Amino acid sequence: MEFVIVTGISGSGKSSAVKVLEDIGFFCIDNMPPQLIPNFAAMCNENTEITKVAIVTDIRGGAMFFKLSECIAKMHIAGIDIKVLFLEASKEVLMKRYKETRRKHPLDEVSNGDISKAIDAEIELLSEIREDADYIVDSSFLSSGQLKEQIADLFLDKPTDRMMVSCMSFGFKYGVPSEADLVFDVRCLPNPFYLPELKHKTGRDAEVRDYVMKFEQSRVLRDKLLDMIEFLLPHYVAEGKSRLVIAYGCTGGKHRSVTFAELTAAFLRERECKVKILHRDIEK
Repeated sequence: MEFVIVTGISGSGKSSAVKVLEDIGFFCIDNMPPQLIPNFAAMCNENTEITKVAIVTDIRGGAMFFKLSECIAKMHIAGIDIKVLFLEASKEVLMKRYKETRRKHPLDEVSNGDISKAIDAEIELLSEIREDADYIVDSSFLSSGQLKEQIADLFLDKPTDRMMVSCMSFGFKYGVPSEADLVFDVRCLPNPFYLPELKHKTGRDAEVRDYVMKFEQSRVLRDKLLDMIEFLLPHYVAEGKSRLVIAYGCTGGKHRSVTFAELTAAFLRERECKVKILHRDIEK
């Protein structure tokens, strides 16, 4: 099991970081007191369905938070592989973020409402935890997309794992899916629906796929669309997109659109992309 503790300076982007981890497959919990983490980690370790866990714990936990190092030591003794991700930012940037959001700092009462003193105090209190961290990310000058890319790079084996691509088929007669990012209309291709032997089959059947793809216009359209998708994917990943829905539509969502969704999924899997297939209207 991969276990990550996310901590750091208030306002440095811990919430954004844990959202990234959630997007790439981590089971995430925010604001857990350190004393609860070892028992929770042991529970997760016994569950074969959970392979990646990320816990956010920070100064919001008050005095309990300073048991973190002790808890991490217990987990190492128990044989749990644990990494600490520490986020920080410059004092100037942190002050600007607090002024913009008007949020209350966790040490507001201790510092009598002086945000500058609160930030200084937190930096001092967390200095030892920072020293022992496995990863330190300074978010001072990172856009949300750049922060996402940096976090993903730390915990993914391949850049393509950052984004899940859903290949969807649908029928225009039932409406265009609102969740689609890219929509392609394949009603311009010959329709197997009008052949009695293919009418009640779908694009998942080899006979239908062979019929659709035997036409030159189908093959040319396939090549052009796949070339464009291959070009676009790394740009979506670089932008920080975690989910992309590519939708193909035909009249009823059973033949041509299914064929193209299946072909696209196979194409992307060959390139080691994370892919899901959804045939929305195939049973209608």
